[in-house]
Parts: sequence; C-alpha cells; structure tokens
Amino acid sequence: MSTLTNPFEIARETLRQLAARRVPPTPDNYLTLYQEISGVKLADAHFPEKQLRSLASALPRATPDQLRLARQLDDAIKAGNWDEYRNRLVEFVNALTDAQKLGWAEMIGNLFRQWDAKHAGLTIARKRESLEHVLTSSAANPDTLFNRLQSLLRSWGQGRDQEAGTAEDAPPDQVAAPVTSPPRRTPPTAAADLLPELRELFAFTLETAIATQLLEIPQLSSDAKALAQDIRNAIDLDQMQGFLARLKRFAFKLELLAEDHTELRLSLLKLLRLLVGNISELVLDDRWLHGQIEIVREIIDKPLSQRSIDDAERRLKEVLFKQSQLKSSLADAQAAIKHMLAGFVDQLASFAEATSDYHDKIDICAKKVTAANDITELENVLADVMRETRTIQLNAQRSRDNLREMQHKVEESERRIRELERELENTSNLIRHDQLTGALNRHGLEEMFAKESARAQRHGTELCVALLDLDNFKKLNDSMGHETGDQALIHLATVCRETLRPQDTVARYGGEEFIILLPETPLHDATAVLTRLQRELTRKFFLRDNEKVLITFSAGITQMRADDTQATVIKRADEAMYEAKKSGKNRVIRG
Repeated sequence: MSTLTNPFEIARETLRQLAARRVPPTPDNYLTLYQEISGVKLADAHFPEKQLRSLASALPRATPDQLRLARQLDDAIKAGNWDEYRNRLVEFVNALTDAQKLGWAEMIGNLFRQWDAKHAGLTIARKRESLEHVLTSSAANPDTLFNRLQSLLRSWGQGRDQEAGTAEDAPPDQVAAPVTSPPRRTPPTAAADLLPELRELFAFTLETAIATQLLEIPQLSSDAKALAQDIRNAIDLDQMQGFLARLKRFAFKLELLAEDHTELRLSLLKLLRLLVGNISELVLDDRWLHGQIEIVREIIDKPLSQRSIDDAERRLKEVLFKQSQLKSSLADAQAAIKHMLAGFVDQLASFAEATSDYHDKIDICAKKVTAANDITELENVLADVMRETRTIQLNAQRSRDNLREMQHKVEESERRIRELERELENTSNLIRHDQLTGALNRHGLEEMFAKESARAQRHGTELCVALLDLDNFKKLNDSMGHETGDQALIHLATVCRETLRPQDTVARYGGEEFIILLPETPLHDATAVLTRLQRELTRKFFLRDNEKVLITFSAGITQMRADDTQATVIKRADEAMYEAKKSGKNRVIRG
C-alpha cells in the first residue's frame, strides 16, 4: 500500500482500518493506527501543557534556584519539549537530594560541644540569643541554615582567644551587639560563606532580570547571560577583575541603550502629539470630539505610566470611532448632494434645451404671422404657439417638482446626520466614559478592573474597591431639580479626580453611585483615602446660584481577594455601603 500524505486521507484510512480490524475507536487506538498509516511518530501529540503549567505554577519561588527552575520549566512548556521539562525537574530534585546529604549529624555534634565549652566573653544567654536568631532567620532554607550554623560555630570557636572575643556572637546574619559593646565587623569567614550566595544571586539577576528585558537586542541579552556564567565561574582574583572589566563595558552599553530608549520615547510622544493635533484640525465643528482630544492631550503631557497610556488608548478609540461614524455619514450626505446637483444640472440642461426649441419655434411662428395673408393662416400659427407654450410650461413644472423632490432628500439626509450624532452621543456600550461626569462608565470600568486585577495578581499587590453613594440625593433632586442633581454628580466626580492619585480609577456605576479602584493600597490606607475625600467634599462646597449646598456620601470599601471577581468584590463593597447608610450616613465602612 502506498504511503498517504494528505491528512484527510490518512484520517479516513485510519477510521476504515479501525472498523476493519474491529478495534475500539479510543483516542490511543486512533493515534496508534494514524502513526502506522502516516509513517510518522507523533511524540508530542499528547503533550500535557495545561497540567504541566499547573504543576510549574504550584512550585515555590522563594530562592534564585527555584525561580530559575520555574523559568526553565516555562520555556520547556512553551517549546512543547517534554524531555527538557523532565530533565530540568530531575536536575533540581537531584540537587535537593545532594543538599540533604550535608553533614547534619557532625554539625549538630559540634554544636553541643561548643555549647558546653567555655569561651571568652560568651555566656549561655548570648549563645542562646545568637542561635535563636540564626534558626528564626534561616528556617525556610536548609542550605542557608546549614551554612549559617557552621559559621556560628566557627565564630564561637574563635572565642578562645582575645581577638575572636570581639566578634564572638556575630553570626553571618549580623546579630546585633549589645549597646555597651563597641561596633564589630562580621567575621571574615562568615562573609566568605555568603560570597557564593551573593555570586549566584548576581548571576540570577543578570540572566533573568536583565537578559529577559533585552530580548529585542539579542547581542546585549547574550552578553548578560555570558556575564552570569562568568560570575559563577570566577574563583580567583584575576577572573574577578576580568569580570568587573566586562561588567563595566556592559553597564556602559546599557547606559547608551537607556539614552536611546529615552530619545525613542520622546519621538513617539512627539508623533502622538502631531496625530492628536491633526485630528483636532480635521474636526472643526464637533465640540464633543474637541473635548475628548483635549483630555488625550492632557494625558500625554503628563509623565507616562501604563495606566496613563491605557487611558489615552481608550480616549483615542472613542475619538476614532466617532470620527469614522461621522465620516461615513458625511460621505452619504456628500453623495446625496452630488446626486442633487447632477439632477439639477440635467434639469437645467433639459429646460434650456426645451427653452431653446421653444424660442426657435416661436421665431418660426412670428415669421409665419408676418407672411400670413388671411385669418385662417393666423389661426394655425396661433394653435402652434399655444401648443408649444403648454409644452414648455409642462417642462418647467416638471423641473420644479424634481428640484423640490431633491431638496426634500437633502433635508432628509441632514436630519439623519443630526439623529446619528445624537445617537452617538448617547451610545454607552461603545464609549467608555460617562458623558455627564467624565468618569468611566460601566463598560470602561469592566476594562479597567480587568487590567488592575490582573496587574495586582501579577505583582502580588493589594487592590481595594470602594462604592460611593451620595447621601439624600433623591431629596436634592426633588427640592432643587434634576439639573442641580446632575451638577452635584459632576462636582463629586471633579473632587474625586482632584483628590485621588493619577493611578486611581473613578467610574460612575449608576445613578448617584460611583466605584473607585485603589491599586497598590492596603485596606486601612484606602479607608483613610476615602475619609480624606469626604473632608475635601465638605471643604470644597457645591454652589447652586451662589448658594453653598453641603453634599456628602456614604461608602463601603473592601480589598480584592484571590477568588474574587468584579461582581463579588463590588457586592461586598455594596453591602458595606448599606451598613454605612444605616449607621448614620457620611461614613466609610470596611467590607
């Protein structure tokens, strides 16, 4: 049988063979037959990417070795390389096994002997203090604990002579000396024990924190990895001096790269300003677009951050969307006007032609009248004049009706454009900002919450969510009118923007309710922020016809948890806000 190459033919033949051999159609049987027919062994057909990624994410990342393992496993998963994944995991486990072979028994025996021995300037209490400090600070890492206990024992052993007595209880983690003792240096042996750990940390920083940031510049990325290997292999003074020289050259290249990136950033900002200015010039009559463009211009004039770029991106999307809609409407209007003008010109041409024929025929009739000899000939000429006059009258009436019809079509197009502009102003599912207050609307809040929650989980930082509700808002609307209520909402949003940090997010959640996202803020600090916002709201009075009107709000605030969604965290903040309402209003309650 000839070897099949087309995947569809192979699949069809595989199913036929399953039926012919009466083999159960399980995935494994299908794979075996597929490989047999195609002549290709699909080694990675069942690569368990999801399970391996879950396993890698569950591993601890507290030490450089563990972080390096996580990065290596992640690279193996991306490459779909099961052998690499297995080898890296086996190497790490073997390294742990080797670490467990440390001479704990001998070291513990030395510890008891040194504990019982007498040392100049060392008491049992001070030994206990030093030992407890080493155990507390290094309990999470067996390797570090072993090395520091050995250093501690060496420092005790040196206490037999007077010189070592000045450094008797200074273990490698620099246990604080009593106030009455003079300052002491860390023993040289203890510092020497830390050098391998420092060297490994330095290498890890070079190949992970620096090399991964230079992936777009392969040469510098390779230099960083080579330097990491050099510092691991440097064991004598000459090698260290060579490493320092190469490190200085590498640092100089990084400095030049930083200057290039700064210049590139400034050029991109300049380009963005030109783009925004050009859009502003193109839209002369649309005040909504001008307002959005001014907001974008303010954002790019401030120091750049990821949040400001996100905000500028949302604003530009709104501008470009509305501009594209208006451009389409204007194109339709222009087409209608062109059609009207073309029809008008045709009518004029037809009317002019008919008028020209009419004048020619009237001229002929005039000559007939001059040449007529009796009344009968004049009667025929008069009939011709009346017929041509009625014809030209009907043509003129038809042209007038056509022109009126075209005029009505143009007016209808203009009315449609105005309706479309009003619809665009009121569209909330495509526009991210509330048109009354300028804060984000619900759609914009969903986007920002997704970004902030992902950023908080990625960096392990806190994210607090607050829900604000204006106190007695219905009473304010009923007594002073809805326009005053709208102005109060605008005032609250303005005070929020002026008081909060640039990275904080304000969104109108509905009616008189607002959501505030406070990234990188613990719960107690976020509560203090809302309390300060309440004070600012009472200090910056809301004015109605030059009359001060005090407006306050009640708020519930909560901190996002690992299993939270936007709905659950807002629900918790909402429940806390109702507690604030019940307890007297103008309060902040934690949820």
